[in-house]
Amino acid sequence: MVKVTKEAALEYHQMGRPGKVEVKPTKPFHTQMDLSLAYSPGVAFPCLEIQKNPDDAYKYTDKGNLVAVISNGTAVLGLGDIGALSGKPVMEGKGLLFKIYGGIDVFDIEVDEKDPEKFCEAVERIAPSFGGINLEDIKAPECFYIENRLKQTLDIPVMHDDQHGTAIISAAGLKNALEVAGKDIAKVKLVVNGAGAAAISCTKLYCALGLKKENIIMLDSKGVITSDRQNLNEQKKLFATDRRDVHTLEEAVKGADVFVGLSKGNILTQDMIRSMADNPIVFALANPVPEISYEDAMASRPDVLMSTGRSDYPNQINNVIGFPYIFRGALDVHAKAINEEMKMAAVHAIADLAKQAVPDIVNDVYHVNDLTFGPQYFIPKPVDPRLITEVSAAVAKAAMDSGVARTPIKDWKAYKESLRQLLGQETKLTRTLHATAAMHPQRVVFAEGGHSTMMKAAVQAKQEGICEPILLGNPDRLTRLANRLKLDLSDINIIDMRADKEQGRRATYAKHLAEKRARQGYTFEEAYDKMYERNYFGMSMVEHGDADAFITGLYTRYSNTIKVAKEVVGVRPEFNTFGTMHILNTKKGTFFIADTLINRHPDENVLYDVGKLCANSVRFFNEEPVIAMISYSNFGTDSTGSPQRVHDAVSRLQEDFPDLAIDGEMQVNFALDKKLRDAKYPFTRLKGKDVNTLIFPNMSSANGSYKLLQALDPDAEIIGPIQMGLNKPIHFTDFECSVREVVNITAIAVIDAYVEKIKNKR
Repeated sequence: MVKVTKEAALEYHQMGRPGKVEVKPTKPFHTQMDLSLAYSPGVAFPCLEIQKNPDDAYKYTDKGNLVAVISNGTAVLGLGDIGALSGKPVMEGKGLLFKIYGGIDVFDIEVDEKDPEKFCEAVERIAPSFGGINLEDIKAPECFYIENRLKQTLDIPVMHDDQHGTAIISAAGLKNALEVAGKDIAKVKLVVNGAGAAAISCTKLYCALGLKKENIIMLDSKGVITSDRQNLNEQKKLFATDRRDVHTLEEAVKGADVFVGLSKGNILTQDMIRSMADNPIVFALANPVPEISYEDAMASRPDVLMSTGRSDYPNQINNVIGFPYIFRGALDVHAKAINEEMKMAAVHAIADLAKQAVPDIVNDVYHVNDLTFGPQYFIPKPVDPRLITEVSAAVAKAAMDSGVARTPIKDWKAYKESLRQLLGQETKLTRTLHATAAMHPQRVVFAEGGHSTMMKAAVQAKQEGICEPILLGNPDRLTRLANRLKLDLSDINIIDMRADKEQGRRATYAKHLAEKRARQGYTFEEAYDKMYERNYFGMSMVEHGDADAFITGLYTRYSNTIKVAKEVVGVRPEFNTFGTMHILNTKKGTFFIADTLINRHPDENVLYDVGKLCANSVRFFNEEPVIAMISYSNFGTDSTGSPQRVHDAVSRLQEDFPDLAIDGEMQVNFALDKKLRDAKYPFTRLKGKDVNTLIFPNMSSANGSYKLLQALDPDAEIIGPIQMGLNKPIHFTDFECSVREVVNITAIAVIDAYVEKIKNKR
């Protein structure tokens, strides 16, 4: 668990601009016209439209993406009743989570009022400003009345997250834990320690999932809540037991299947867990100290299924898995409420997500590579980028089905794409690549079939309909790895290039290679021996038409891959070399960077070829190339070394391709700032144009530049390396590539192969 000191927390909140959130304009504001449209007199027109139709507020204002986080500070985290103002840092923090996970704007509002009636009146007066209201840190039992009343009087989503957030996430976890344990929810015995807002809401939702009330024992600070106890509030009465033989927690947990703690730390012992039924499920959710530590619970017996509220242990019950996406879905259909159907839809969506293959980004954050559904993973991790699409869409659909949506979603695919784009998970270019590849799937050989990243990418590409994967490797070893990763290889072709049955194919490939490279000293025996290497064998498959494209590079040296590619498939006749580029999708646009991999110290002739290759490749991606050839000097100010080589290559390219927008040599700042460039160098062929392609004078500068940008901007999407200039679709990966990056390269390889086939038919 991360240790947080008082000094570090205070410094974090006060450094720079105090607080954690700010308001930013979303429209132009630089000119007098902008200001006249934003305020007087232009603002009058949307005001009048909203007066005629109040729902137009969703059209002309931020109402549809604006949530109020409202509290009176009576039950702040583990701090209790510290007052409205003192709780403001928590509400700001909640607003931060809404924004980073759901893309939702938030105003935190602290109401200095403990009287439930007056508190509700204050909220009702300000409600027209918002598309939803998240009630936070309000003590029980007042929180029950406040939420119920506001749900009745307001026509926007209202949710008390302390109740329902924990309920939704823990219900999803319970559903999956019961599946792992092989237990029927209608038959299990549940003990709930705690009877506050979260405990009551959790237990209600468990009952909605199928848990029987007669199988529930709930405890508060006085012990087991029995039906004969005096002065029970309405919420506790719901779960009061008629049993008279249990009074303490120790007695209650004997033979129980499930323990859910929403109380205080260190009240559940190892002996109590040992007294529970087989495969007991323990949700110790008190924070920061759980009812029993993870270590003690796991040491008590080997079959326990454990969950806490802490991020440093498996199966964390974390409200951030739910509330940003529940409100996201509700806002996107302009819902009038968050009802039981929407909450249950969130439960099922979260539970189902834990059973799907885990993205690399999640494994990377937790420094693992084998998260699969089971005892150590039955709740999705908070960083899982799929939560926004799966949970939000499920909630939005439930809102439509239950009749509380004002604006229905008609295109679910487009909706999910917009959610991914909202948080920068996916760009239009990526979506286009995948969609195009899926229209013309090709046979793609994955060289390192026994690498977990390569195998996951092949399975994902198959699932997305991008390609028909072929894995190279030993079938038994690959099957064992797939079983460990919970991957289905049943529809994927596996080729053991060392197997006896491949002897004929190896001989055919070797004969062809030996004849092709005879003047370079190749013999059949040497070529046959090389066919035991995956790069020679896989590229030969493509060369002979037994596959359409080839992916390699996760643990193969580039120097070897380059050598094999030149020998087996060769460089296209119109070029003397080949190269690679990377695509960078940034907030400032899409940029093509070359040569990032192949040519270490290019001379004038190689730079000339790279320029041609880049122009062809950028057009391949349906962009018109605007190319700047980069150096540390501008237009002849240095006449030696790499600036001169770039200068000479540009001169030849401009002469041979008079319509190509290319110029240089120039510094990067002049390449990317057309105002600066045009003012100082008005003679350039790039005048008035935005550069989208940068060609660097050597591999060090190209490779270093794109990796620097990648490191400085984690939100920038990097696609590549993309091969340019080989006779066949042979594509490379970086050894640090993620699964998604390999899938992106696969999509490019598929399109490359399809385009190649079309050319050959003409």
